[in-house]
Amino acid sequence: MQEAKRSGGAPAAGEGAGAGAGAADGADAGTEKPRRRQARGERRIAQLLDAAANVFCTTGYTAASTNSIAREAGVSPGTLYQFFPNKEAIAVELGDQLLRRWRETYGQAFLPAHLNLPLDELLDAVLDPLIEFNQANPAFAVLIQGSEIPGHETLRHEKLHGGLMERTEEILAGYLPDAPPADITRTANTIFAVFKAGLGLILTHEGAERDAYTKELKTVLHRYLSPLVGEAGC
Repeated sequence: MQEAKRSGGAPAAGEGAGAGAGAADGADAGTEKPRRRQARGERRIAQLLDAAANVFCTTGYTAASTNSIAREAGVSPGTLYQFFPNKEAIAVELGDQLLRRWRETYGQAFLPAHLNLPLDELLDAVLDPLIEFNQANPAFAVLIQGSEIPGHETLRHEKLHGGLMERTEEILAGYLPDAPPADITRTANTIFAVFKAGLGLILTHEGAERDAYTKELKTVLHRYLSPLVGEAGC
């Protein structure tokens, strides 16, 4: 009678622990699967964005299509639409990523310590990160600076340009404390115009020619700025 009661009563401690462990294992497995799915989704998004960057650089934003992006990524259009509803959504996500990288690069280029450098070293410290970023991310020019970009991207580009202009004017004002603000703005605009033109030449060449055009850009800016700010840092 007592044995029968024991067999019909609560499970032994070992049995309960085993059931609990099984439930815990099931919970861990259930948690792990979403993580794996999320990681696969992130890899797929990165794959699609890389493909979009290539297509935008090759055909321009307007001529690009979701089909061409899917084809470049090696996936079906249906797979693309699982992550992005249209081309503009892809451009927004890609633009967000590029802007984050650009702000990091911008921070490296305009460090306060650079103001203490001689002019030639200051140009190296500011221009090299900006040039290297544009070399590594050619889609940036298409999405942020090009004439075919979506309207909201144009607004962000204006804000970005305004921030760079403001920082450049601050640097110039440090070198030229007695210069009228209008002169500072004019000089900053000239620097940007020269930089943009020189960058276009740099990005359309490779290897030694690219290095030569980089050197030419720095030479032009140095000869323009040297009479204004002198050779020494602030």
